[in-house]
Amino acid sequence: METEMSFGSRLKHAWNAFLNRDPPPNFGGYAGGYSYRPDRVRLTRGNERTFVTSVYNRISMDCSAITIQHVRLDENGRFDSVIDSGLNSCLNLEANLDQTGRGLVQDIVMSMLDEGVVAVVPVETNYDPSRSDSYKIYSMRVGKVLEWYPEHVRVRLYNDKTGQKEELVLPKKTVALIENPFYAIMNEPNSTMQRLIRKLSLLDVVDEQAGAGKLDLIIQLPYVVKSDARREQANKRRQEIEDQLRDSKYGIAWTDGTERVTQLNRSLENNLLKQIEYLTNMFYSQLGITLEIMNGTADEAAMTNYYNRIVEPIVSAIVDEMKRKFLTKTARGQRQSILFFRDPFKLAPIGTVAEMADKFTRNEIMSSNEFRQAIGLKPSKDPRADELSNKNLNQSTDQIQNPTAMAGGKETVDRLLAREKDS
Repeated sequence: METEMSFGSRLKHAWNAFLNRDPPPNFGGYAGGYSYRPDRVRLTRGNERTFVTSVYNRISMDCSAITIQHVRLDENGRFDSVIDSGLNSCLNLEANLDQTGRGLVQDIVMSMLDEGVVAVVPVETNYDPSRSDSYKIYSMRVGKVLEWYPEHVRVRLYNDKTGQKEELVLPKKTVALIENPFYAIMNEPNSTMQRLIRKLSLLDVVDEQAGAGKLDLIIQLPYVVKSDARREQANKRRQEIEDQLRDSKYGIAWTDGTERVTQLNRSLENNLLKQIEYLTNMFYSQLGITLEIMNGTADEAAMTNYYNRIVEPIVSAIVDEMKRKFLTKTARGQRQSILFFRDPFKLAPIGTVAEMADKFTRNEIMSSNEFRQAIGLKPSKDPRADELSNKNLNQSTDQIQNPTAMAGGKETVDRLLAREKDS
Protein backbone atom coordinates (compact mmCIF):
# COMPACT_ATOMS: atom_id res chain seq x y z
CA MET A 1 0.00 0.00 0.00
CA GLU A 2 2.98 2.34 -0.47
CA THR A 3 2.76 3.57 -4.08
CA GLU A 4 0.19 3.68 -6.85
CA MET A 5 0.39 1.08 -9.63
CA SER A 6 0.45 1.84 -13.34
CA PHE A 7 -2.84 1.58 -15.21
CA GLY A 8 -1.88 -1.61 -17.04
CA SER A 9 -0.58 -3.28 -13.88
CA ARG A 10 -3.72 -2.25 -12.02
CA LEU A 11 -5.93 -3.89 -14.65
CA LYS A 12 -3.79 -7.02 -14.55
CA HIS A 13 -3.99 -7.41 -10.77
CA ALA A 14 -7.45 -5.92 -10.19
CA TRP A 15 -9.78 -7.55 -7.68
CA ASN A 16 -13.35 -6.47 -6.94
CA ALA A 17 -15.45 -7.75 -4.06
CA PHE A 18 -18.57 -7.90 -6.25
CA LEU A 19 -17.11 -9.17 -9.52
CA ASN A 20 -14.83 -11.90 -8.14
CA ARG A 21 -17.67 -14.13 -7.08
CA ASP A 22 -18.85 -17.49 -8.34
CA PRO A 23 -20.67 -16.90 -10.63
CA PRO A 24 -20.20 -13.16 -11.34
CA PRO A 25 -23.42 -11.17 -11.89
CA ASN A 26 -24.45 -10.08 -15.38
CA PHE A 27 -25.50 -6.50 -15.99
CA GLY A 28 -25.59 -4.13 -18.93
CA GLY A 29 -26.42 -0.60 -19.87
CA TYR A 30 -26.91 1.84 -17.03
CA ALA A 31 -28.42 -0.71 -14.61
CA GLY A 32 -31.19 0.59 -12.32
CA GLY A 33 -32.08 4.26 -11.97
CA TYR A 34 -33.32 6.13 -8.89
CA SER A 35 -34.90 9.48 -8.17
CA TYR A 36 -32.76 9.78 -5.04
CA ARG A 37 -29.25 8.70 -4.18
CA PRO A 38 -29.41 4.98 -3.32
CA ASP A 39 -26.16 4.82 -1.32
CA ARG A 40 -27.18 7.53 1.14
CA VAL A 41 -27.32 6.80 4.87
CA ARG A 42 -30.84 5.75 5.85
CA LEU A 43 -31.45 5.96 9.59
CA THR A 44 -33.31 3.10 11.23
CA ARG A 45 -35.66 2.48 14.18
CA GLY A 46 -37.40 5.83 13.80
CA ASN A 47 -34.28 7.91 14.46
CA GLU A 48 -34.99 10.09 11.42
CA ARG A 49 -38.17 11.37 13.11
CA THR A 50 -36.49 12.67 16.24
CA PHE A 51 -33.97 15.35 17.17
CA VAL A 52 -31.43 12.53 17.61
CA THR A 53 -30.72 12.93 13.90
CA SER A 54 -29.35 16.43 14.49
CA VAL A 55 -27.05 15.07 17.21
CA TYR A 56 -25.80 12.34 14.86
CA ASN A 57 -25.26 14.85 12.08
CA ARG A 58 -23.32 17.27 14.31
CA ILE A 59 -21.00 14.56 15.63
CA SER A 60 -20.41 13.05 12.18
CA MET A 61 -19.60 16.46 10.67
CA ASP A 62 -17.08 17.24 13.43
CA CYS A 63 -15.48 13.80 13.10
CA SER A 64 -15.16 14.15 9.32
CA ALA A 65 -13.33 17.46 9.84
CA ILE A 66 -10.49 15.52 11.51
CA THR A 67 -7.68 14.69 9.05
CA ILE A 68 -6.89 10.95 8.90
CA GLN A 69 -3.71 10.00 7.03
CA HIS A 70 -1.61 6.97 6.20
CA VAL A 71 1.80 8.00 7.55
CA ARG A 72 5.30 6.80 8.25
CA LEU A 73 6.77 7.18 11.74
CA ASP A 74 10.35 7.86 12.76
CA GLU A 75 12.44 5.68 15.04
CA ASN A 76 10.81 7.29 18.09
CA GLY A 77 7.26 6.55 16.95
CA ARG A 78 6.55 10.15 15.91
CA PHE A 79 4.98 11.39 12.69
CA ASP A 80 7.58 11.65 9.94
CA SER A 81 5.85 11.83 6.53
CA VAL A 82 2.64 11.05 4.66
CA ILE A 83 2.61 7.91 2.50
CA ASP A 84 1.15 8.41 -0.98
CA SER A 85 -0.92 5.22 -1.03
CA GLY A 86 -4.35 4.10 -2.16
CA LEU A 87 -5.49 3.95 1.45
CA ASN A 88 -4.45 7.56 2.04
CA SER A 89 -6.21 8.57 -1.17
CA CYS A 90 -9.43 6.88 0.01
CA LEU A 91 -9.28 8.71 3.34
CA ASN A 92 -8.51 12.15 1.94
CA LEU A 93 -9.39 12.39 -1.76
CA GLU A 94 -11.79 9.82 -3.23
CA ALA A 95 -13.16 6.85 -1.33
CA ASN A 96 -15.30 5.47 -4.16
CA LEU A 97 -17.27 6.54 -7.19
CA ASP A 98 -19.84 8.43 -5.09
CA GLN A 99 -17.97 9.67 -1.99
CA THR A 100 -15.01 11.81 -1.13
CA GLY A 101 -12.70 10.90 1.71
CA ARG A 102 -14.51 13.28 4.04
CA GLY A 103 -17.87 11.91 2.93
CA LEU A 104 -16.68 8.39 3.73
CA VAL A 105 -15.75 9.34 7.30
CA GLN A 106 -19.09 11.11 7.79
CA ASP A 107 -20.88 8.04 6.44
CA ILE A 108 -18.92 5.80 8.82
CA VAL A 109 -19.76 7.88 11.90
CA MET A 110 -23.40 8.43 10.95
CA SER A 111 -24.02 4.73 10.31
CA MET A 112 -22.05 3.66 13.38
CA LEU A 113 -24.02 5.91 15.73
CA ASP A 114 -27.30 4.70 14.23
CA GLU A 115 -26.62 0.95 14.03
CA GLY A 116 -24.05 0.49 16.80
CA VAL A 117 -21.45 -1.18 14.57
CA VAL A 118 -20.50 -0.61 10.96
CA ALA A 119 -18.30 -2.37 8.39
CA VAL A 120 -15.80 -0.61 6.13
CA VAL A 121 -15.13 -2.90 3.18
CA PRO A 122 -12.27 -2.55 0.65
CA VAL A 123 -14.19 -3.00 -2.60
CA GLU A 124 -11.46 -2.59 -5.21
CA THR A 125 -7.98 -3.94 -4.49
CA ASN A 126 -5.12 -5.33 -6.59
CA TYR A 127 -5.26 -8.77 -4.94
CA ASP A 128 -7.90 -10.80 -3.14
CA PRO A 129 -7.64 -9.69 0.54
CA SER A 130 -8.78 -13.12 1.76
CA ARG A 131 -5.80 -14.80 0.06
CA SER A 132 -3.06 -12.17 0.31
CA ASP A 133 -2.19 -9.87 3.19
CA SER A 134 -0.24 -7.50 0.94
CA TYR A 135 -2.70 -5.61 -1.23
CA LYS A 136 -3.41 -2.06 -2.35
CA ILE A 137 -6.81 -0.47 -1.70
CA TYR A 138 -8.36 1.56 -4.52
CA SER A 139 -11.88 2.11 -3.15
CA MET A 140 -13.87 1.29 -0.03
CA ARG A 141 -17.48 1.58 1.12
CA VAL A 142 -19.50 1.47 4.31
CA GLY A 143 -21.75 -1.56 4.78
CA LYS A 144 -24.32 -2.76 7.30
CA VAL A 145 -23.53 -5.89 9.29
CA LEU A 146 -26.44 -8.35 8.99
CA GLU A 147 -25.09 -11.54 10.58
CA TRP A 148 -22.07 -12.49 12.63
CA TYR A 149 -20.12 -15.72 12.18
CA PRO A 150 -17.00 -16.93 14.01
CA GLU A 151 -14.58 -15.70 11.34
CA HIS A 152 -16.88 -14.02 8.82
CA VAL A 153 -19.62 -11.40 8.65
CA ARG A 154 -22.54 -10.96 6.30
CA VAL A 155 -22.57 -7.37 5.04
CA ARG A 156 -25.10 -5.45 2.97
CA LEU A 157 -23.07 -3.24 0.64
CA TYR A 158 -23.93 -0.89 -2.20
CA ASN A 159 -22.66 -2.09 -5.58
CA ASP A 160 -21.96 0.89 -7.83
CA LYS A 161 -21.82 -1.42 -10.87
CA THR A 162 -25.46 -2.55 -10.61
CA GLY A 163 -26.92 0.23 -8.46
CA GLN A 164 -28.21 -2.32 -5.94
CA LYS A 165 -27.39 -3.11 -2.33
CA GLU A 166 -26.12 -6.67 -2.20
CA GLU A 167 -25.16 -9.08 0.57
CA LEU A 168 -21.63 -10.41 0.86
CA VAL A 169 -20.00 -12.86 3.27
CA LEU A 170 -16.50 -11.55 3.97
CA PRO A 171 -13.69 -12.59 6.35
CA LYS A 172 -13.41 -10.45 9.46
CA LYS A 173 -9.69 -9.97 8.90
CA THR A 174 -10.35 -8.02 5.69
CA VAL A 175 -13.21 -5.84 6.97
CA ALA A 176 -12.88 -2.98 9.45
CA LEU A 177 -15.64 -3.56 12.01
CA ILE A 178 -16.02 -0.30 13.93
CA GLU A 179 -18.19 -0.32 17.07
CA ASN A 180 -19.75 2.75 18.61
CA PRO A 181 -17.82 3.71 21.78
CA PHE A 182 -21.14 5.00 23.18
CA TYR A 183 -23.03 1.79 22.41
CA ALA A 184 -24.34 1.46 25.98
CA ILE A 185 -25.85 4.95 25.84
CA MET A 186 -27.16 4.97 22.27
CA ASN A 187 -27.78 1.48 20.92
CA GLU A 188 -28.67 -0.82 23.81
CA PRO A 189 -32.41 -1.72 23.72
CA ASN A 190 -33.05 -0.06 27.09
CA SER A 191 -30.46 2.70 26.81
CA THR A 192 -31.26 6.32 27.52
CA MET A 193 -31.45 7.24 23.85
CA GLN A 194 -33.74 4.35 22.92
CA ARG A 195 -36.09 5.24 25.78
CA LEU A 196 -36.06 8.83 24.59
CA ILE A 197 -36.92 7.77 21.03
CA ARG A 198 -39.87 5.69 22.27
CA LYS A 199 -41.17 8.65 24.31
CA LEU A 200 -40.89 10.93 21.31
CA SER A 201 -42.81 8.40 19.22
CA LEU A 202 -45.62 8.39 21.81
CA LEU A 203 -45.66 12.18 21.72
CA ASP A 204 -46.02 12.06 17.93
CA VAL A 205 -49.04 9.74 18.30
CA VAL A 206 -50.70 12.15 20.74
CA ASP A 207 -50.01 15.10 18.42
CA GLU A 208 -51.51 13.25 15.45
CA GLN A 209 -54.64 12.48 17.43
CA ALA A 210 -54.93 16.10 18.54
CA GLY A 211 -54.52 17.37 14.99
CA ALA A 212 -56.76 14.83 13.29
CA GLY A 213 -59.54 17.38 12.70
CA LYS A 214 -62.07 15.71 15.00
CA LEU A 215 -64.61 17.81 16.92
CA ASP A 216 -64.87 15.47 19.92
CA LEU A 217 -68.56 16.22 20.67
CA ILE A 218 -70.97 14.50 23.03
CA ILE A 219 -74.69 14.81 22.16
CA GLN A 220 -77.18 14.31 24.96
CA LEU A 221 -80.54 13.23 23.52
CA PRO A 222 -83.85 13.90 25.29
CA TYR A 223 -84.58 10.20 25.77
CA VAL A 224 -82.94 7.17 27.33
CA VAL A 225 -80.94 5.06 24.90
CA LYS A 226 -81.35 1.50 26.07
CA SER A 227 -83.35 -0.36 23.47
CA ASP A 228 -82.10 -1.21 20.01
CA ALA A 229 -84.63 1.11 18.41
CA ARG A 230 -83.52 4.08 20.52
CA ARG A 231 -79.87 3.24 19.86
CA GLU A 232 -80.49 3.14 16.12
CA GLN A 233 -82.34 6.45 16.36
CA ALA A 234 -79.40 7.98 18.26
CA ASN A 235 -76.89 6.78 15.62
CA LYS A 236 -79.13 8.23 12.90
CA ARG A 237 -79.23 11.56 14.71
CA ARG A 238 -75.42 11.56 15.07
CA GLN A 239 -75.02 10.81 11.37
CA GLU A 240 -77.31 13.73 10.52
CA ILE A 241 -75.17 16.16 12.54
CA GLU A 242 -72.01 14.82 10.89
CA ASP A 243 -73.55 15.32 7.44
CA GLN A 244 -74.60 18.86 8.32
CA LEU A 245 -71.11 19.80 9.48
CA ARG A 246 -69.44 18.17 6.49
CA ASP A 247 -71.74 19.60 3.82
CA SER A 248 -72.06 23.07 5.34
CA LYS A 249 -69.89 25.81 3.83
CA TYR A 250 -68.93 27.23 7.23
CA GLY A 251 -69.28 24.04 9.29
CA ILE A 252 -72.58 24.92 10.99
CA ALA A 253 -75.17 22.40 12.20
CA TRP A 254 -78.50 22.74 14.02
CA THR A 255 -79.86 20.73 16.94
CA ASP A 256 -83.18 20.41 18.67
CA GLY A 257 -83.92 22.61 21.67
CA THR A 258 -84.13 19.54 23.90
CA GLU A 259 -80.70 18.23 22.80
CA ARG A 260 -77.54 19.16 24.62
CA VAL A 261 -74.10 19.32 22.99
CA THR A 262 -70.85 19.13 25.01
CA GLN A 263 -67.47 19.65 23.34
CA LEU A 264 -64.35 17.91 24.66
CA ASN A 265 -61.12 19.90 24.18
CA ARG A 266 -59.04 16.79 24.81
CA SER A 267 -56.72 18.55 27.22
CA LEU A 268 -55.02 15.32 28.20
CA GLU A 269 -52.74 15.79 31.17
CA ASN A 270 -49.77 13.43 30.91
CA ASN A 271 -46.14 13.46 31.91
CA LEU A 272 -44.74 12.87 28.41
CA LEU A 273 -43.18 16.31 28.06
CA LYS A 274 -41.61 16.21 31.50
CA GLN A 275 -40.24 12.72 30.88
CA ILE A 276 -38.87 13.76 27.49
CA GLU A 277 -37.14 16.79 28.99
CA TYR A 278 -35.68 14.61 31.75
CA LEU A 279 -34.41 11.97 29.30
CA THR A 280 -33.04 14.64 26.95
CA ASN A 281 -31.01 16.26 29.73
CA MET A 282 -29.80 12.85 30.87
CA PHE A 283 -28.83 11.89 27.31
CA TYR A 284 -26.89 15.11 26.85
CA SER A 285 -25.12 14.73 30.19
CA GLN A 286 -24.19 11.09 29.60
CA LEU A 287 -22.90 11.88 26.13
CA GLY A 288 -21.16 15.11 27.12
CA ILE A 289 -23.07 17.46 24.77
CA THR A 290 -24.60 20.78 25.71
CA LEU A 291 -27.20 22.88 23.93
CA GLU A 292 -24.52 25.50 23.26
CA ILE A 293 -22.54 22.95 21.24
CA MET A 294 -25.59 22.14 19.14
CA ASN A 295 -26.48 25.77 18.38
CA GLY A 296 -22.86 26.87 17.89
CA THR A 297 -22.49 29.23 20.87
CA ALA A 298 -20.25 27.08 23.09
CA ASP A 299 -17.05 28.60 24.46
CA GLU A 300 -13.57 27.24 23.92
CA ALA A 301 -13.54 25.15 27.12
CA ALA A 302 -16.85 23.46 26.23
CA MET A 303 -15.67 22.70 22.69
CA THR A 304 -12.37 21.30 23.95
CA ASN A 305 -14.26 19.00 26.32
CA TYR A 306 -16.57 17.99 23.45
CA TYR A 307 -13.65 17.11 21.18
CA ASN A 308 -11.84 15.18 23.91
CA ARG A 309 -14.85 13.28 25.26
CA ILE A 310 -16.83 12.54 22.07
CA VAL A 311 -14.99 13.22 18.82
CA GLU A 312 -11.64 11.77 19.89
CA PRO A 313 -12.99 8.35 21.06
CA ILE A 314 -14.99 7.94 17.83
CA VAL A 315 -12.11 8.88 15.53
CA SER A 316 -9.72 6.72 17.57
CA ALA A 317 -12.05 3.73 17.15
CA ILE A 318 -12.01 4.25 13.37
CA VAL A 319 -8.24 4.73 13.16
CA ASP A 320 -7.35 1.82 15.45
CA GLU A 321 -9.56 -0.63 13.55
CA MET A 322 -8.21 0.47 10.17
CA LYS A 323 -4.67 0.22 11.49
CA ARG A 324 -5.40 -3.30 12.73
CA LYS A 325 -7.09 -4.56 9.54
CA PHE A 326 -5.55 -2.61 6.65
CA LEU A 327 -1.89 -2.51 7.74
CA THR A 328 -0.05 -5.82 7.83
CA LYS A 329 2.48 -6.78 10.47
CA THR A 330 5.23 -6.14 7.94
CA ALA A 331 3.88 -2.66 7.20
CA ARG A 332 3.73 -1.84 10.90
CA GLY A 333 7.29 -3.13 11.22
CA GLN A 334 8.27 -0.64 8.53
CA ARG A 335 6.90 2.09 10.83
CA GLN A 336 3.71 2.60 8.83
CA SER A 337 0.68 3.78 10.77
CA ILE A 338 -2.62 5.67 10.50
CA LEU A 339 -2.87 8.89 12.50
CA PHE A 340 -5.44 11.64 12.82
CA PHE A 341 -4.78 15.36 13.22
CA ARG A 342 -7.03 18.21 14.34
CA ASP A 343 -6.38 21.83 13.44
CA PRO A 344 -5.80 23.60 16.79
CA PHE A 345 -6.38 27.05 15.27
CA LYS A 346 -10.01 26.56 14.21
CA LEU A 347 -11.50 27.45 17.60
CA ALA A 348 -8.98 30.13 18.53
CA PRO A 349 -9.98 33.82 18.21
CA ILE A 350 -7.80 36.29 16.30
CA GLY A 351 -6.12 37.70 19.41
CA THR A 352 -5.19 34.24 20.61
CA VAL A 353 -3.87 33.26 17.17
CA ALA A 354 -1.54 36.27 17.17
CA GLU A 355 -0.22 35.34 20.60
CA MET A 356 0.22 31.71 19.52
CA ALA A 357 2.13 32.83 16.43
CA ASP A 358 4.61 34.74 18.58
CA LYS A 359 5.11 31.87 21.04
CA PHE A 360 5.37 29.14 18.41
CA THR A 361 7.92 30.98 16.28
CA ARG A 362 9.88 32.51 19.18
CA ASN A 363 10.33 29.11 20.83
CA GLU A 364 11.30 27.56 17.46
CA ILE A 365 8.36 25.16 17.35
CA MET A 366 7.06 26.31 13.96
CA SER A 367 8.66 28.33 11.20
CA SER A 368 6.98 31.44 9.86
CA ASN A 369 5.87 29.72 6.67
CA GLU A 370 4.41 26.78 8.60
CA PHE A 371 2.32 29.14 10.69
CA ARG A 372 1.30 31.17 7.64
CA GLN A 373 0.04 27.99 6.05
CA ALA A 374 -1.90 27.09 9.21
CA ILE A 375 -3.87 30.35 9.08
CA GLY A 376 -4.43 30.21 5.32
CA LEU A 377 -1.74 32.57 4.02
CA LYS A 378 0.63 31.87 1.15
CA PRO A 379 4.21 31.04 2.19
CA SER A 380 6.76 33.80 2.05
CA LYS A 381 9.67 33.57 -0.40
CA ASP A 382 12.12 34.91 2.17
CA PRO A 383 14.57 32.07 3.03
CA ARG A 384 14.42 33.06 6.71
CA ALA A 385 10.70 32.23 6.75
CA ASP A 386 11.57 28.51 6.55
CA GLU A 387 14.10 28.60 9.40
CA LEU A 388 13.40 27.64 12.99
CA SER A 389 14.83 30.71 14.62
CA ASN A 390 13.75 33.43 17.04
CA LYS A 391 13.05 36.48 14.89
CA ASN A 392 12.92 38.72 17.98
CA LEU A 393 16.68 38.40 18.56
CA ASN A 394 19.04 40.69 16.69
CA GLN A 395 21.32 38.75 14.37
CA SER A 396 24.35 40.05 12.52
CA THR A 397 24.66 39.84 8.76
CA ASP A 398 27.33 37.13 9.05
CA GLN A 399 25.08 35.01 11.27
CA ILE A 400 22.19 35.37 8.84
CA GLN A 401 24.36 34.39 5.88
CA ASN A 402 26.23 31.69 7.77
CA PRO A 403 24.04 30.03 10.42
CA THR A 404 26.98 27.88 11.59
CA ALA A 405 28.74 31.03 12.81
CA MET A 406 26.32 31.19 15.72
CA ALA A 407 27.23 27.66 16.77
CA GLY A 408 30.97 28.47 16.44
CA GLY A 409 30.60 31.62 18.51
CA LYS A 410 28.78 29.72 21.21
CA GLU A 411 31.56 27.12 21.34
CA THR A 412 34.17 29.88 21.69
CA VAL A 413 32.30 31.44 24.61
CA ASP A 414 32.01 28.04 26.28
CA ARG A 415 35.77 27.46 25.96
CA LEU A 416 36.56 30.87 27.47
CA LEU A 417 34.23 30.25 30.39
CA ALA A 418 35.77 26.83 31.02
CA ARG A 419 39.32 28.27 30.90
CA GLU A 420 38.36 31.02 33.35
CA LYS A 421 36.81 28.43 35.68
CA ASP A 422 39.96 26.28 35.62
CA SER A 423 42.20 29.24 36.38
